[in-house]
Amino acid sequence: MDLVAVTEANRRYYEAFEAADLDAMSALWERSERATCTHPGWSTLRGWTRVQASFFALFEHPLRTQFLLTRQEAHLEGDVAWLSLDENLLGDQGGVTVAALNVFVRDPRSGDWSMVCHHGSAVHASLR
Repeated sequence: MDLVAVTEANRRYYEAFEAADLDAMSALWERSERATCTHPGWSTLRGWTRVQASFFALFEHPLRTQFLLTRQEAHLEGDVAWLSLDENLLGDQGGVTVAALNVFVRDPRSGDWSMVCHHGSAVHASLR
């Protein structure tokens, strides 16, 4: 059941990204200093303020992007879960694959899962 909830939270992350919906994206993330995000080609951003600002910048002039997610594996250890997957980008950035790792933590009070870390790295065709 917990892995289903984490997988659902992960799905909501990509839906918010595709829709360029900052409110939905903000609702999904843990709003703390431990929030960490590395977009492909970017330096690592630490802290909710910087992470949120990155999505604001990305969504201000959004590219049409659709994610086709493949090779997704979810793992759970207590109140921490992580998903590794390939993001196959379609649309304005078509033909790009990004290897991603998304980490979620469970709020002990509500039981809700929040993203605490996203890391994406471009995959080069010769390394697949």
